[in-house]
This record gives sequence, C-alpha cells and structure tokens, in this order.
Amino acid sequence: MSEEKEEASFSILTIYDEPEKRRNVPESPGISSQDEHHAQSQLGEACGPPQQPPGSPRQHDLAYQEMISPQQCAPQALDRSELQAPQLSEAESEEAEPGLSSPPGSEFGQPCPSPRPNEVVVRQMTPRKSWKVGKLRHGKKVYSLAISSSTHHVYTCGHGYIRVWDESALHAWDHAPQAQLNLQDRQNCVLTCKLSPDERSLITGGLSQTLTLWDLAPTPRVRAQLASTGPMCYSLAVSSNAQICLACFKGFVEIWDLQNQILIRKHEVPIYGSRCVDIVGNKFWTGGEDTRLYSWDLRSYQRLQQHDLQHEILSITHDPSEEWLLVGLRMSDIVILHTHRREKFKAVLQKYVYHHNLKFASCGSYFVATLDESIHCLAAPSLQRLFQVEESTDILCCDVSSDNQYLVTGSRNSATVYQLLY
Repeated sequence: MSEEKEEASFSILTIYDEPEKRRNVPESPGISSQDEHHAQSQLGEACGPPQQPPGSPRQHDLAYQEMISPQQCAPQALDRSELQAPQLSEAESEEAEPGLSSPPGSEFGQPCPSPRPNEVVVRQMTPRKSWKVGKLRHGKKVYSLAISSSTHHVYTCGHGYIRVWDESALHAWDHAPQAQLNLQDRQNCVLTCKLSPDERSLITGGLSQTLTLWDLAPTPRVRAQLASTGPMCYSLAVSSNAQICLACFKGFVEIWDLQNQILIRKHEVPIYGSRCVDIVGNKFWTGGEDTRLYSWDLRSYQRLQQHDLQHEILSITHDPSEEWLLVGLRMSDIVILHTHRREKFKAVLQKYVYHHNLKFASCGSYFVATLDESIHCLAAPSLQRLFQVEESTDILCCDVSSDNQYLVTGSRNSATVYQLLY
C-alpha cells in the first residue's frame, strides 16, 4: 500500500469547564464551516479561550537528556495542596454533573450499543472530582508506573528497582512497599512499562538491551529476558490480545511475539520519529521529535499515513474501542484522529510543556492528560474538564486503574494516589 501524506489541517476544539459557557468553535485555516459542523456533531461543541503560550521553549533533545539524568530535581516549595490532610479534596470545587453531548455510536470513547425496545440507555459515569488519599515513597524518580485493578497493586519503576505497593499503601502517606524488585544491573533504569490485558504480567524496558517480562502472581518474578538490539527503549505497546508487543527505540521499532518470546521484526522508522508507539488493530503508530505522526501496517510493514502535527509528539494512546487515537504534543495540544476514517481534530491549549502524558479510562467516558505539574480529567467526547489538580513537581507518568477507582501519578521521588469520586 502506498504512503499517504495528510495535510496539517484540523477542526479545532477547545476544552471547556461549564456546559452553559459553551461558545462557537473558531474555524481553523483550511477547514470549512461544514467540516466544523461535522466535527462538533462527532465530538461535541467546545468553548473557552485558549491559554496564552509562556516564554521560549527548551531545546528538543533535553527531553531525552532528562530521562537518563541521575540527578534529582531541585526541591521546590510545596504548594497548598501538598500541605492538606489526606481527606481534603484536590479537585476544583465545581459540582456540575458532566454529560456526554454527542449521540452514541461513532464518537471516540467506549461505543454505546443501540438500545432495544423498552430498554433504558445507561451512560458510563464520569468522575466529578478527585481526592488525594496517599503517597508512595519510591525514593527516586518514577519514570513509569502501572496499576493492577484485580489486586489494586501499583508498580513504580525507575533507576535500579521496581517497587510493588499493595492496596493498604494506596491510602497511606509513609507506607513501606510490599516488595522491591531489584534489576539485574543496578545502573539500569526502567523508562516504560505495560501491563498485559489480563493484568497477570508486566513488561518493562529502558536503559538496558533487554525487555523484561514479569509474572505478577502469586509473587512477582522474571519470566523471560528478551534481548533487544537498542540501548534505550522509550516506549512500549501491547496488543489487545496480548500476542504482540512493540518496543520503540531511536530509529526503529521491535515487534515481538510475546507468547513465543520471539523477535518478529526490527522495523526501521524515521530516526527522530520514534519517541512514542501505540498499536491499534492491524496498525501501529509512531511519533517523536520530527513532529510527524506515522501509521504502519502490521502485516505488510508499509507506511500508511503521515500527519504533520507541527510540534514534537510526547505521547500516543488510543481509546478502549480502538476507534480513536490521542496524541499529546509539546505545545500541550491534544490531537484526536480516527484510526480508519478521515476525521481529525485538535484540542488547543497553547502552553509549552516538558512532559505530556495521556491515559484513557477503561470505561471510555473520560481520559486524563498530565501537563507538567497539572492534571486535567476530560470527558469524552465532549472535552468538558471534569476536574483539574495541581501538583508541586513535574508529573513524569500516570495511570488509571481499569476499575476506574484510582489515578496514580509519578514524579520526582514518589507517586501520588488519587481516588476518583463519581
């Protein structure tokens, strides 16, 4: 299949706070009013003025340098939220009930089936606020983490070790970890991790020429070491059937058969377009410093599409229905693309950030975006801001439990646990 390049034209959507404050969405260059109306019918209207961009940005390559720097960030003054008691809310005080504004079926997020006669349609709930309930003292920078909902265990990863926290630690402020998994090479650093769909295993990658496959039950142990060909793994993705794992290195992506633990292919991609990877069906997506989002066919390995997003790509994820792809940019904008239709939108924030993480809730009715020190929980598809939280240091990673009960963020030397309130 021949390569297809897409023009950098998007229907512009704006994140808004209150349903009654919605305004008309400004029309983006190259987008007709008919296209804008289609975007609104698909993803809901949005309103609110974009934030003004701050001063000049850092150099692009500092993102990679920061990942591997063993030095700790300089201590910063605690904000008021850090001084509050555990039971105090960390969210904004607004109490408005969020709702989905678009018709069910084709919007991004979990698709809603058509109702049968005399059947009541029940929409997925969205959280209206969060409560900071605990702190997991990892001791070093938390570069990646994962939550297992079946046992409510949290795995925090970084230099030298992985720490395992049981459910009792999630509601404490100085609880000891249940276990510490020391890496074979103590100079190794886990930069990325992914749970398997059944949450029984964990795969990790980072500053080591191996990917490690961990069995998590009854106690965590190494199942296999997969010998990779690159010195640093930036990102991992696991297929929904748990058969394929993608590992993203500088200039190439490794495609692994997890069941047989065999390297299927070392697939070359643009050298500055390999910071992030995600897999959706028979496609996978890559992006990075060159500002271009690429899609590839998992069967023919040919490039399918190329989207010029104009800013460095920091994160890629998809919704549970595998219909929509979310892309987080250096300018904090969130690009929303349909995985097999020619539909693409952009939620404009216009704020330069160093860290941008995206995580879709398993129910599909909302997702979380962390932008440096800020947490934004946004409804899907309306893009209503459900709550916003400010932390005292930059957020390096985040995860939402698959039972939609907990949000955990990783930062300088600990992870913060939030309980989601509905």
